[in-house]
Amino acid sequence: MNKSFFEQVYEVVGRIPYAKVISYGQIARILGEPRAARKVGWAMSRCPKHLPWHRVVMADGSVTGGIFYELRRERLKNEGVRFLPNGRVDMKSCEWLTT
Repeated sequence: MNKSFFEQVYEVVGRIPYAKVISYGQIARILGEPRAARKVGWAMSRCPKHLPWHRVVMADGSVTGGIFYELRRERLKNEGVRFLPNGRVDMKSCEWLTT
């Protein structure tokens, strides 16, 4: 049985190591759909709570999340993810899979 795009996204998210981050676009490229970053975002809006959803950020290190913005930042900080002075994640030091 073929897995849905969302299920494939969740498999990738489930593999993100502690204190590492990945971008929406990177997940899309891993899944063979390099132009599907927004689709990954839609999947993430329904991400199962047991997965490390907070480890998915924008390509420039910006943290998104609407009402979950502060929670996401706090979780990342608690894991030791580094932030730049501009408030973005230091992608050079914390990016999981560089593509």
